[in-house]
Amino acid sequence: MPPIVLASTSPYRRALLQRLRLPFIVDAPQVDERPAAGEAPAATALRLAQAKAHAVAPRHPAALIIGSDQVADADGTALGKPGDFDKALAQLEFMQGRMVVFHTALAVLDAASGAVRAVDVPTIVRFRRLPRPALEQYLRLDEPFDCAGAAKIESAGIALVESVQSDDPTALIGLPLIALTSLLAEFGVDVLGR
Repeated sequence: MPPIVLASTSPYRRALLQRLRLPFIVDAPQVDERPAAGEAPAATALRLAQAKAHAVAPRHPAALIIGSDQVADADGTALGKPGDFDKALAQLEFMQGRMVVFHTALAVLDAASGAVRAVDVPTIVRFRRLPRPALEQYLRLDEPFDCAGAAKIESAGIALVESVQSDDPTALIGLPLIALTSLLAEFGVDVLGR
């Protein structure tokens, strides 16, 4: 099995990948995560997932490299990582009562051959309407400033949502493991067979 590299600084993605019990290392990609002008949220997520994998490939020429990115689409408005309290609060207020599609893109790059496979795994989230003090309390509890749309449903953020629809339960957390096991299999990595 070739070495596996997770091109990410996300502790959430690292924890999810550990669930597969495959040996891997982490390498932080240096990628500008701003969307291109006129780029749709799904396209941004796919482009960035691949860019992250390609960014670390020169340091791991024989590895399978996993890149992932997530962009929230709220009625055509792309929401990325807020970075601070005020931006997170604005994102949460904007998403109230809306259905938001979280595009979690995944790319697996075979650095040796240059072959890459990429998919977008959308998750539809319907957000509740909550008073501002509740949103502020959530932000103090979870500090989700590094999460697209400031929504971190794996903890107290679950109280923000009415419903979640997805083909992959880990996609919303940041790394769609069902899709990942399929992509790894395309490159000869059988998670259960090893």
